[in-house]
Amino acid sequence: MYQFIVNPSAGAGRGYLIWKRLEWQLEKERQEYRVFFTENQGDAAEIARKLTADKASAKILVVVGGEGTYNEVLNGVSFQGPLTLGYVPAGFRNALSKGFQSFRQVKRQIRRILHPKYYRMLDYGVLTCGGDDAIFNRRFAGRCGIGLDAAICHNFLCCSARKQMCRFRLTRFLYFFLGLKQLILAKPTKGYILLDGYKKVEFNHIYFMTFKIHREEGKRKKVPENAEVDDGLLTVYVGNSSKKRKMIPILLDVIVGIKKRERGVRIFECREASVRLAKPMAVHVDGESCLCQQDIEVRCIGKKIRMIGMS
Repeated sequence: MYQFIVNPSAGAGRGYLIWKRLEWQLEKERQEYRVFFTENQGDAAEIARKLTADKASAKILVVVGGEGTYNEVLNGVSFQGPLTLGYVPAGFRNALSKGFQSFRQVKRQIRRILHPKYYRMLDYGVLTCGGDDAIFNRRFAGRCGIGLDAAICHNFLCCSARKQMCRFRLTRFLYFFLGLKQLILAKPTKGYILLDGYKKVEFNHIYFMTFKIHREEGKRKKVPENAEVDDGLLTVYVGNSSKKRKMIPILLDVIVGIKKRERGVRIFECREASVRLAKPMAVHVDGESCLCQQDIEVRCIGKKIRMIGMS
């Protein structure tokens, strides 16, 4: 039986419209299903936790919502029992759906969920941060980061014009202007990253560090050719430059992607990484805020998510 977790307000109401199309198709095919709607932040995680509490029976959970809704479900589910996940993107931050290679057309997405031809075991990441008294872990499906990229996400989440811009599909412009604002305010810091416990790389002007699970999040973004969604590896991007103006092309990369690798970005691959900075910076997972942190640890958990329809 399909169990749907739906965020009706995702994408300025697009989540509800997609669900109505799904519901019509389910009724037409006489499929057995249950649906749970979210109202507040944290609802999706709590619903997922309750649905997967019984570790004996197999579960099929399908998320209809944005990146934040899927991230909540990922942090709420238990992988102790047989579990299959599906995702129908309804938000406007579509980086995660590109990483999952989701179809743009809603009709094809519905067909993929209700009549899956294949499944794939995917990786997910775990971010560990906090002080000695309050260490916490957050799972992520697409990316996490510290610094400029995270500051833009924080600003976007608390922006009063966000819903209006989403309604008119102008989020890319909003991201660009928020990015310029955060770049002006940004102050680089010193720090280092420890890759797989033995390779230490130090930097003097860190603007951001981003950790990605999937092969790509933009059509033109250049990543290692052998990067896959299930290789057990993180792709690490470090923005480091003594001149702030060199971060502008990288900022454009965050918004629309660039055709070539820009100077000031170092790329690594690893299974786990530890970051130590001289001062706290903003942190995010899949675009959701994790406040400001000074030290973080990131690791990749290989082939743990059984996903519907991944090629």
